[in-house]
Amino acid sequence: MYGYKKSDTDKNLWVIDEPAAEVVRKIFKLCIDGYGPVQIARILTEQGIPTPTAYALSQGRDNGRHNAKTYRWGAQTIAHILERYEYCGHTVNFRTKMKSYKVHKIVYNPQDEWQIFENTQEPIISQQTFDLVQELRKHKRRSQKMQTVNPFAGIVYCADCGEKMYLSRRKNERPEQEHTRCSTYAKEQDKCTVHYIRTCVLNEIVLGELNKLLTMVRENEDECIQTAMSSSVQRKSSELTKAKKTLKQAEKRIAELDKLFTRLYEDNVLGRLSDERFTMMSAGYEDEQKKLKSTVSELTAFVETAEQKSSDVTAFLKVVHKYEHIEKLTPEIMHELVDKIIVHEPDKSSGKRVQDIEIHFRFDVAVSTISVETGKYGKKVA
Repeated sequence: MYGYKKSDTDKNLWVIDEPAAEVVRKIFKLCIDGYGPVQIARILTEQGIPTPTAYALSQGRDNGRHNAKTYRWGAQTIAHILERYEYCGHTVNFRTKMKSYKVHKIVYNPQDEWQIFENTQEPIISQQTFDLVQELRKHKRRSQKMQTVNPFAGIVYCADCGEKMYLSRRKNERPEQEHTRCSTYAKEQDKCTVHYIRTCVLNEIVLGELNKLLTMVRENEDECIQTAMSSSVQRKSSELTKAKKTLKQAEKRIAELDKLFTRLYEDNVLGRLSDERFTMMSAGYEDEQKKLKSTVSELTAFVETAEQKSSDVTAFLKVVHKYEHIEKLTPEIMHELVDKIIVHEPDKSSGKRVQDIEIHFRFDVAVSTISVETGKYGKKVA
């Protein structure tokens, strides 16, 4: 596997192949910095970094990909690398299976059927980095025409409709004119309102709140841990209770539908229900039951994860300790510390433009709500 090689002393043991491993780390860092697979592939190609196939051939190894392009990285290759648990030091079995002993077609198993054996080799990237990348890749973002990646890309949401806010900046505009606006409003103006806010305003506010958090943790870590633990547990407990209630209702309805199927079948056999009516009603019930079973599967996974997962406060504090004071926001800092930012519609009733902004820190450790006069931010002082 790219990034590893077989040990000289034990053929069953993987050891880190440092030149390739450095490229793997670079790929994960670029993803955290806000670049997608297509952009990362372009960067690596422009920098002349050998592809996995080209690198294997240069080391005298044949990886079997004889038709692969050796001079240009592909987005699929990048995406494949970003999804591999092996880079955290784990081994994954049962990813695929043969369709049958007669049909030798390989099919991919759903992830819940995989077997993951942890800590089987030295990791190239940390579990925390891997988990962060998987979270980022769940939320696809529009590619930006500007060369630099904005630190707020993909994490700013509208308070009213819950949709992401688009970043908007034209090439002939000044940087301080860059802003975000509700994506729903951009498509259909009667569905929501603009929720306009300049990114220079967000930058000042978020930078200030992050540095406040760093100072609080540095000066009174024990109290911060206790507060964050309480907040995280309370929020998870509330979500868990709601999920369990919905799960119970869905399971009860599935059982009711099973009984209804039986009655429908009996009525059809005894002639009390026509074939046409039976077909129509059973199709409706089958569709409802299929959706409910999908819901039950998702809720069960959520409940199991929530019950097994311990508090992530320690993981968050580990990230916080990396920084003493933040001078400038970067995509990496934002993705490590902030889960999402929620922007409310401004209130102009006082004659001033006052806007509420919520900063949700990662791992559910805290939420910072700020009410500010956004018009005074980002202005040059004479």
